[in-house]
Amino acid sequence: MKRLLFGLGALLWLGACAPQPEPAGSHVDRILAELHDPTSKYVLVASHRGDWRNWPENSIPAIESVIRMGVDIVELDLKLTRDSVLVLCHDHTIDRTTSGKGRVCDITYDSIQRCVLRTGHNVKTSWRMPTLREALAVCKDRIVVNIDQGYEYYDLALAIAEELGGTDQLLIKGKRPAEVVAAKFAEYPHNMMYMPIIDILKPGGRELFESYRRQTVQPLAYEVCWDEFTPAVDSCMHRIVAGGSRLWVNSLWPSLCGGLDDDRAFSGEEDAVYGALLDMGASIIQTDRPQLLIDYLSARGRRP
Repeated sequence: MKRLLFGLGALLWLGACAPQPEPAGSHVDRILAELHDPTSKYVLVASHRGDWRNWPENSIPAIESVIRMGVDIVELDLKLTRDSVLVLCHDHTIDRTTSGKGRVCDITYDSIQRCVLRTGHNVKTSWRMPTLREALAVCKDRIVVNIDQGYEYYDLALAIAEELGGTDQLLIKGKRPAEVVAAKFAEYPHNMMYMPIIDILKPGGRELFESYRRQTVQPLAYEVCWDEFTPAVDSCMHRIVAGGSRLWVNSLWPSLCGGLDDDRAFSGEEDAVYGALLDMGASIIQTDRPQLLIDYLSARGRRP
């Protein structure tokens, strides 16, 4: 059963107002069927900023690369240019990721297009910073899109997704209280999926988690971040899984996962890292090493 979000006297579909997708159909329909089934043993792989180790982060070739790998979810970041174009960019400036300089909000889209993207090793390429529209067109019916930095642009992003017919495959996340998200979703007849981010070892994170737990129905998934595994972290994870939601964890760097990170896994400790996350109940893992994780999960029988 698809989870709902309760607020302001109305029940809103967290996964949008369409029927639950069936396994048949496009590739993304099959991913969504797994995402909406918390009883499934299938572990979804989310790739952080696409395949940034081999292509510029948040770029079209980085997205295409993880689609070819068989990744389920690609995580992207949004920024808004001075002339109100949504582009894929993690930082507030273009200094690190392009040949240009300056804050995205101070630069027009045409000016950004005169810059080229850099790789993670600071090498200039011929690629340009894509717009959200271009990225969603590439992803349509092929992969779920997780918008990380971007809830503040929800209205603009939703309009683009609706125009392209890809709203159901978008998952947006943030740290807004349940009633705030419910009020925003009430403005539209059709919405993206939403997932709360829980920094469970911080007072604000604990308060946010409890506010969602008090809702009549639970989110599709929770993202939990922790820098040290404690009884509070363990309890939070157990409550999420027992409540019928999927548990999203990040193996990106130690401060997000108590040291159970991709670099440790890459050094030969896959069981100590990915195995431990699975034992905690993780059923969505965001990674910087998608192929390594896919191979591990396949060997463990958690992916076909």
